[in-house]
Amino acid sequence: MLSDIVPAWPAIGSLAGGVGALGLALAIREHRGRPGVDWFLGVFAAQATWCLSYGVGLLVTDQALRVVLEATMWLGIVWAGVAFLGFALEYTGRSDVVRSRLFAAVVGFGLLSTALLATNPLHGAFWTGFGFDPAFGVATVSYAFGPWAYLVVAVETVLVASAVFLLVDTLLSYGPLYRRESAAVALSSLPPGFALVAWTLELGPVPQLQLAPLMFVPHMLLDAYAFDRAEMFDRNPTTSRAAERTAIDDLTDPIVALAPDRRVVRLNPAAETLLGVDAETARGQPLDAFLDLSVGVGGEIDESGGDGEGAPRGDGAARETVEVEFGDGSGRHTYAVSASPLTDPRGTRVGYTVVFSDVTERERRRQQLEVLNRVLRHNLRNDAGVVRGYGELLADRVGDPELAQMADAIERRAGALAALGEKAGTVEQLLSEGEASAVAVDDLVEEMVTDAREREPDATVELDVERDTETDGTEWTTRVRADSLRAVVENTVENALAHHDGEGVERADGGQWVRVSLGREGGDSGENDGSEEAGRFRLIVADDGPGIPDHEIETVESGRETALEHGSGLGLWVVAWGAAAVGADVDYDEREPRGTKVTVTIPIVR
Repeated sequence: MLSDIVPAWPAIGSLAGGVGALGLALAIREHRGRPGVDWFLGVFAAQATWCLSYGVGLLVTDQALRVVLEATMWLGIVWAGVAFLGFALEYTGRSDVVRSRLFAAVVGFGLLSTALLATNPLHGAFWTGFGFDPAFGVATVSYAFGPWAYLVVAVETVLVASAVFLLVDTLLSYGPLYRRESAAVALSSLPPGFALVAWTLELGPVPQLQLAPLMFVPHMLLDAYAFDRAEMFDRNPTTSRAAERTAIDDLTDPIVALAPDRRVVRLNPAAETLLGVDAETARGQPLDAFLDLSVGVGGEIDESGGDGEGAPRGDGAARETVEVEFGDGSGRHTYAVSASPLTDPRGTRVGYTVVFSDVTERERRRQQLEVLNRVLRHNLRNDAGVVRGYGELLADRVGDPELAQMADAIERRAGALAALGEKAGTVEQLLSEGEASAVAVDDLVEEMVTDAREREPDATVELDVERDTETDGTEWTTRVRADSLRAVVENTVENALAHHDGEGVERADGGQWVRVSLGREGGDSGENDGSEEAGRFRLIVADDGPGIPDHEIETVESGRETALEHGSGLGLWVVAWGAAAVGADVDYDEREPRGTKVTVTIPIVR
């Protein structure tokens, strides 16, 4: 038998559990001040009290001293669960609960139990009929459990189970970051917990022997692993939870979390201001009780009001705009609203997050630009048309060659101003939101070349499309904004023709000459997957004009107009903005012996 090999083994095992608890307390003492450490020191103090009192008691034959040691052992049981729950709350970033009334009630239960232990001879709330009942060569005792002893064990079990739940929740929520330490500490509580319940229910062949103190030995080994190998207190979930809380509460954008039934679960301070209600009042209320806006099944936004247009419905985020009148005198504010599904780690939808982004200034500027653009375009077109008409009349009626030349200059500049107004309309179109569609790039380029030849019949506009006769038309199709791509091609060709100085080298008379080439490079399948090998169309527009001044290109590439460096027109800007809208790249190079070569690479998107 084990008692023949290791005399008094229950006492030795209990003392080992107590010594192990003290050793681990010394090991983590240097981490004091970090989340959960002080509470864990309390856990070890309670465990050491439990194990050492019971171990020494098994070696004591004096009944009065044995009663004191048994009461001390129960004291360790009472406070082990309280301290373990305090550790789990603080370690997982829920220190606010530790300061709550609920946890104060738990501590109050511990204090009341301590008082009842001290006065047990008066009422027998913990035990009655205390007497020695030796087993395995040690002084085990038997007694009848009082109602408070059963209550203490039940509460202890609930507290430990709650702490284990918090640790397991952390393991599931934060994945591998805290997996080892959380799992180790959660598992470590199971052996002594089951042993305590078994002893309370008098299960087993020797019911008077409590094995829970012995079970603290594997408990200590698991805790030691968490402290040493997993570096438990070097990183803890408090950081992650604080980051989550800060990410929501400190954001200036209002954020509302909704349950699946569209009722408010949580909102940050900015959302309280937006809705005009505090978090406690809003919690449990439907969002549309405060705004003419609701979130429907599937994560989309259902409009029951507001001024914006709802986005397409589906499982992705939905967006619209809504106007809110503030009572603080700041007037109406426009918010872009986006609603996204909120899922748990398993991907199950558990609610929605609704984010409100204040776009008041953006919308105001957009409206101002629209009005300014349209007014300028209208006045520019009308006034330029009048000036051009009078210029034509002057050119026809004056006989003085010098005056005729002036009239011709008036006519040409008026035409340029009218064209500038039309180009401003193109800019407005580029700045608006548009949908991508399938575009046959080769057909579009051919159409733009045909239009250029009709506008400039005296110019030479060559076209070279590197077609493979064995491929079908889909090889030249990409999904982009058609209006943006059209603006890029049209203005690249138009710029080459409009700024030609009549001193070219490709034609004998030095007239306007442009060559447009279209080809493909990379990506055998023609699918743009974001890699370097993704296919792209290559459009090259070459001319033999005077070239584009360096400061013109630098101005556009820097994205900023200045008083000293400014573009002479909108053509280069239209190309730049259109290219950005379709994800294209534009490069400007000098052409030998004269002119400019513009290379536009267009992504192929299916």
